[in-house]
Amino acid sequence: MFGFFECEDSPETAHALLAAAEGWLRERGRDRMVGPMDYTTNDEVGLMIEGFERRPIILSSWHHPYYRELIESYGFEKAVDWLMWSLHISGRSRVRDAIWRMADQVESEHGIVCRPMRKRDLDAEITRFLEVYNAAWERNWGAVPLSEKEVRHYAKQLKPILDENWAFIAERTDTGEVVGAALTLPDYNQVLAHLNGRLLPFGWVKALYWRGKIDAVRVFALGVKPAYQHTGIAARFYQLHFEAAERTPQKGGEMGYILETNRPMNRAMEGMGGEIVRRFRVYERVW
Repeated sequence: MFGFFECEDSPETAHALLAAAEGWLRERGRDRMVGPMDYTTNDEVGLMIEGFERRPIILSSWHHPYYRELIESYGFEKAVDWLMWSLHISGRSRVRDAIWRMADQVESEHGIVCRPMRKRDLDAEITRFLEVYNAAWERNWGAVPLSEKEVRHYAKQLKPILDENWAFIAERTDTGEVVGAALTLPDYNQVLAHLNGRLLPFGWVKALYWRGKIDAVRVFALGVKPAYQHTGIAARFYQLHFEAAERTPQKGGEMGYILETNRPMNRAMEGMGGEIVRRFRVYERVW
């Protein structure tokens, strides 16, 4: 893999960077380059090829439009695209009735309850999230399992911005087994945009003010263990997101990254009245 690609609009410079990465990989017996990924599919994925007019949302990348030509001119070809969907509470009337019916039957028919994550018990909640994450995403293209150490690191980073209105756990009522999880984050990029990179001496005052003005979220991860994907847990998570939007300042946001090949999830986004607003491409070059 290669990642963290940043370059001026110069094919010569770009090709020198990519050639250096290729040489490093060849020395280690690799037969291809895949990327950009910073570092794996658990982090920022792909090169933005659509959605340049939108401000970057939390934990996602923004790239200059000319990057695509620089990378493709080196001989890279498409491996797979990842999609970001936009959803808004005003679109609730466009949601298919079948989604609401499935959501309403999760507890009564399957004995599964969906509850908010408990910030005060974050260490235990993160362990529960890890269990779901590695099971739900293991068959995805390019999937890399998260270790407990990595999850603890992410938890430490995300705890200051975690909002219990937007994070959920699904559990069986009989055994307590965790079978699904959804982690959505308020778009703190909206706060950072006003700080000019400085928290001191008075940036923290601005941060407190603009935190209350955040009007969007990003669905960072939403997954269900394979054995329970027929139960409607995902639909219940979608329903909880609409309910959260009704009681918070955040009235919509973006969901992704979602593989273009993930038909069930993309159909669900269509069923929710969503719109594809960004596209990120992972490239591959084989020698």
